[in-house]
Amino acid sequence: MRDYKRPEKTIPRSPGIAEEWIAAIKEGKKSTTDFSYSGPLTEMMLLGNVALRFKDDNVALEWDSENFRFTNIAEANQYLHTEYRQGWEL
Repeated sequence: MRDYKRPEKTIPRSPGIAEEWIAAIKEGKKSTTDFSYSGPLTEMMLLGNVALRFKDDNVALEWDSENFRFTNIAEANQYLHTEYRQGWEL
């Protein structure tokens, strides 16, 4: 471990979520965690949760990102949406 050297920082460091949010509002600065980054990241993590439900099937789920659905296991699609109570629909 003595020979270990930290890699150079290549990703801008965040001063904090609240600070970035305020700067984005006041100064029009782009946040390092805007939706173009955080949306696909969140999608990937949530799809992993669905995949865990099918781990015993020993089959990789095939994801159609343009149509937001699984193509090879129709049953998996039931976990992508929920029924909202009346008055709470999106």
